[in-house]
Amino acid sequence: MPVSPTYRPDPCFVDLGPEFGDPVLAADFPQTILRVRNDRAAASVGLETLTDDEWRAHLGRFAPLPGQPDPIAMRYHGHQFRTYNPDLGDGRGFLAAQLRDDQNRLLDLGTKGSGQTPWSRRGDGRLTLKGGMREVLAAAMLESLGVPTCRILSLIETGEALERNDEPSPTRSAVMVRLSHSHIRFGTFQRAAYYGRKDQLEVLLEHARSLYHPTVAPGDAPGFLAAVVEASARLTAKWISAGFVHGVLNTDNLNVTGESFDYGPWRFLPHYDPAFTAAYFDNSGLYAFARQPEAVFWNLTQLAGCLKLIAEDQVAALTEALNGFGPAYIRHLRAAFLNRLGVKSLGEAADQRLLDAALALLRDKSEALRWEPLFFDWFGGFSSGARALGGVRGKIYQGEAFDAFRFALLEHEPDRPERLEHPMFAAAEPEELLIDEVEALWSAIEQGDDWTPLHAKLTRLDAARSAWAL
Repeated sequence: MPVSPTYRPDPCFVDLGPEFGDPVLAADFPQTILRVRNDRAAASVGLETLTDDEWRAHLGRFAPLPGQPDPIAMRYHGHQFRTYNPDLGDGRGFLAAQLRDDQNRLLDLGTKGSGQTPWSRRGDGRLTLKGGMREVLAAAMLESLGVPTCRILSLIETGEALERNDEPSPTRSAVMVRLSHSHIRFGTFQRAAYYGRKDQLEVLLEHARSLYHPTVAPGDAPGFLAAVVEASARLTAKWISAGFVHGVLNTDNLNVTGESFDYGPWRFLPHYDPAFTAAYFDNSGLYAFARQPEAVFWNLTQLAGCLKLIAEDQVAALTEALNGFGPAYIRHLRAAFLNRLGVKSLGEAADQRLLDAALALLRDKSEALRWEPLFFDWFGGFSSGARALGGVRGKIYQGEAFDAFRFALLEHEPDRPERLEHPMFAAAEPEELLIDEVEALWSAIEQGDDWTPLHAKLTRLDAARSAWAL
């Protein structure tokens, strides 16, 4: 198989040993129809030279890439809506390969919908085509907004009819491959702790530390926790600045690198609403938009509890690392809002005024001002105010809350104002990804097998990524 010279296989997960994963076989699908091929992501790991036939063979039939082992279903546990579940693990996915990217980071090719594994329970191990399409969109939108996210490398339709209780059935099937900076989850540590396996925790700590947080000293559990806390705080702040609601922030859906993945019932805010939820089954609002920092912190406390088993004499240091989440989150939230508004930092006090004023304006205008247009209209600071005030939302920008926002924004200088020359900023509206558009994109596929609107949307999101340059 021809691969580019940048292809660098590095299957490190197998070094952990057989107690962390199980060799599995992919399902034998009736068809492998290539629907989405992300060549920009593929180029980062040297796979862009694959022909379509080779792509289908390796990312649809899962013939191992050169230098890679057979697929491995990873073992983990997790808290699901705060209830511990020891009956988890990769139930419809596996680790297909590990490669070094052009920044020398170790990235995983992880699947979803690739068939049953020992951890499938009573599931069929499959993914609906609509679910795969939604994940493609979520990752593309988040990447365009500078949020640490996996990238969806491939989506292949597999020709099966699936029965689901949350979609009109039968529905079409797919297999997806994500390119992610680690699938070592908080729940991976929880499984070892559940069985009291200090030896496994020590091996897992060294594996994750050396590969993903190498500045932490060997055996330094508090230092490792502090690094994960920092990365998780940054991720959470980026979600909030993007108006993103993950939907299912269980401990098996957070990893040690602070990169988000596994997009099930996600949503983007239509407008400011702290109680907005993404999952129809989140009846208590546990993972509502404004409760996401709380949810991530709670999950970090579970990780800290696991590490305590191998750092019993370092409880104070673990607690200190854990308590760093709040200050780190606020620091990253200020930075995230400044980035989204395209302005430079002026110091903690002034930056906090701008953050508070932006949130107050969004709250004050409510449904009249959608989340994403605020950042689009005022990107580049108040020097671009003529564009905002002369645009379709010009009449919204008035009143006491807007005056406070204006004065706070005036204090800050534009950051890389040349970005405003991008054609995207000449449009009346930003690229958004609200639920009505997602459903319309799916409707074109479902009713007419028309993939043109989806690919056009992905092209626009990639242009937005270049325009924002976040």
